[in-house]
Amino acid sequence: MPEAIANKRERTCVGCGEQSGKASLIRIVRLADGSVAYDPTGRVAGRGAYACSAECLRKALKAKKLQRALKTAIQSEDAERIIAEVEKTG
Repeated sequence: MPEAIANKRERTCVGCGEQSGKASLIRIVRLADGSVAYDPTGRVAGRGAYACSAECLRKALKAKKLQRALKTAIQSEDAERIIAEVEKTG
């Protein structure tokens, strides 16, 4: 599939529920080993969830929406690490 078409696909923010293009969202991915990581490229293999901002990411973590979307538990240390990575790059 051409990249221009793939980027037009809309995703829903797990924090606020707003829809936006995949390229403008933050992707968090559950990797094959069960760990959770920030995916700045949007191409890492694994189950992904999207947030429109670090604030929405925090909201989704607090309400356990991100955990539900990724179908895994997220430890507080992992959540803090992911938020720090998002803020560092954003």
